[in-house]
Amino acid sequence: MAEIQSITSTVVWAAFAIGTVFGYVGSRSRFCTMGAISDVVLMGDWSRMQMWMLAIATAIVGTTALQLAGLLEASKTIYAGSRLLWLSHLVGGAAFGAGMTLASGCGARTLIRIGGGNLKSLVVFAFFAIGALMTLRGLFAVGRVRFLEPAAITLPHAQTLPAFLAATGLPAGTALMLACGALALPLLAFVFRRREGWRADVLLGGLVTGALVVAGWYVTGHLGHLVEHPDTLEEAFLGTNSNRAESLTFVAPLAYTLDLLTMWSDTSRVLTFGIASALGVIVGAAVDAIGRHTFRLESFRDSGDLVRHIVGGLLMGFGGVTALGCTIGQGISGLSTLALGSMLTTASIVIGAVVTMKLQYRLMSAAA
Repeated sequence: MAEIQSITSTVVWAAFAIGTVFGYVGSRSRFCTMGAISDVVLMGDWSRMQMWMLAIATAIVGTTALQLAGLLEASKTIYAGSRLLWLSHLVGGAAFGAGMTLASGCGARTLIRIGGGNLKSLVVFAFFAIGALMTLRGLFAVGRVRFLEPAAITLPHAQTLPAFLAATGLPAGTALMLACGALALPLLAFVFRRREGWRADVLLGGLVTGALVVAGWYVTGHLGHLVEHPDTLEEAFLGTNSNRAESLTFVAPLAYTLDLLTMWSDTSRVLTFGIASALGVIVGAAVDAIGRHTFRLESFRDSGDLVRHIVGGLLMGFGGVTALGCTIGQGISGLSTLALGSMLTTASIVIGAVVTMKLQYRLMSAAA
């Protein structure tokens, strides 16, 4: 029992360290998926989009290396199941994309901005977490389970690209390397064909974020993995909420964080990889903001601004749980497993964000 507690503690502390580095680097490099999409749509600036693409490519290469080394099985994550919830990915992704636009950033950016003193993001965090809890096991969960989840395709194998290639007769290792190259190489080529891809902030945000996702997989998929738990005699992934291998994601962990804070006296609520990494992001961002003297309290301009951020937080909570992740959870961690559902969600997030940005721009132009 002492050994189990020791391993769990290691997983949680490692998660906090990973989150702290993510928060510090994200604050320093201005890593933000919503900002990346906004920069492209409104200004034609691809710098932060290249940062996101570099993070994805780095995570794909690193996660593939872990699998080839036998340190992780992608099939034991929430992203790689054989049941493809295509409608959930599309609807949830679009809702998340719209929500993060209204709320001025995704879940990760919300945590980073809290660390910088942004009170608006504190409100977004609260409603994000409430929306996620309602979608996990509350009011929104009824519609999710009844109307969205039944629309699914059951595959004879995992929904990852390597699994599709292996089904044609290719050796598993060969299929994995081919799928990795097919996604990672075009992303790297796009990043480095432009001069902006070599900028220090792009390299810092992209390489470190991707590496942290790989670190998350190693911690939960290897260090915290037990082939047979001594109490249950079943396979276990210690320190995780899903009892599966996990990496960085900022949807369900925000819900679990609120749940832990409000139910602190309930001994069944404990610190996990997701909660610890989310708290670490706030700490890391605060360290950067205080160190650079950029920490300042910021509030809402008016009631309309407050309403937009509340609606955005709720949409992100609903969309993130429905789509099984966010711009980090699906857009980097999920994509690193080469899962088809992650690709659908990421594309839907981008489309939802772009449509919402253009509608906002039209409304502002009409008002002016």
